[in-house]
Amino acid sequence: MIKSIIVTPYNPEWPRMFEAEATNIKQALGKNCLAVHHVGSTAVPELSAKPKIDIIAVVKDPTTINTALEKLGYEYRGEFNIPMHYGFNKRGKTDVNLHVYEEGNPEIELNLLFRNYLRNHPEIRDEYTRLKEDLLKNSASHEKANSMFTGYNLGKDAFIRKVLQAAHFSKVRILRCTHYAEWDVAKKLREQYFFGPIGIADPYTWTFDHKDHLHVILYHGVEMIGYAHIQLWPNYRSALRILVIDQPYQQHGLGSKFLHLCERWLKKLGIRSLHDEARPSSVAFYRKNGYVEMPFDEPSGEPPSAQDVAMGKIL
Repeated sequence: MIKSIIVTPYNPEWPRMFEAEATNIKQALGKNCLAVHHVGSTAVPELSAKPKIDIIAVVKDPTTINTALEKLGYEYRGEFNIPMHYGFNKRGKTDVNLHVYEEGNPEIELNLLFRNYLRNHPEIRDEYTRLKEDLLKNSASHEKANSMFTGYNLGKDAFIRKVLQAAHFSKVRILRCTHYAEWDVAKKLREQYFFGPIGIADPYTWTFDHKDHLHVILYHGVEMIGYAHIQLWPNYRSALRILVIDQPYQQHGLGSKFLHLCERWLKKLGIRSLHDEARPSSVAFYRKNGYVEMPFDEPSGEPPSAQDVAMGKIL
């Protein structure tokens, strides 16, 4: 059980509170800051919300922002489930959740489309308020059950996806598996493409809760179309255990996009190389994406696969 979630009626002071905080953020980040946006429920007139101002700051270089934001009272909170997301919060006279993204990150457009759609469709805005009220009546909404998020946040997922689809959000993005729907897709793709064909039950479900194993979903718009399993190794190395695009979405270059996003994320985490034991049928794909034959060097000492090709890439 966590602290109770409180949702209040719309406060007309929220835009003013945003403007004051945005001014401070722009001054603190200087030329690195390209834009500051008011997002989330407090940015939608007449929408009930948790009384915390959500702000997106768009920057050229997110790796240099911590010191400037700490001077404003912000505390770095990490990525959460969004790779290449820099999350901060500040609590005090004005409670703020600050989300910093590098220019071009699809999360920026996603949040702006969602906000604008609710602003322009009062009936959908009111439906969102009713959903929040219904969720808060359920005790599970105030709990975290094997997730970094509460039932309240997870319960809004289907509505958010419906709005994003109506708003024609179509960007490609990656998220760490968090929502039960994402885990369902991950398990389905593992079974369909890897363990089912060889007639065995998935022997690696223990990795779902292991800190050194990253389970990632590829989204195209609101559709979950791919999955990756990455293992973090010592000495800033990593292994790509699984990368798959669901069959209806294959042959459109999405595998390369997925791999590139994973590589960018790992590099920002400080990982220096990504390794794979590639099936013979996949060697051309990896070569096309800059991989070369390279010793796998499994840290556990497990011998290399006899039928696969050890490949790798310096990030």
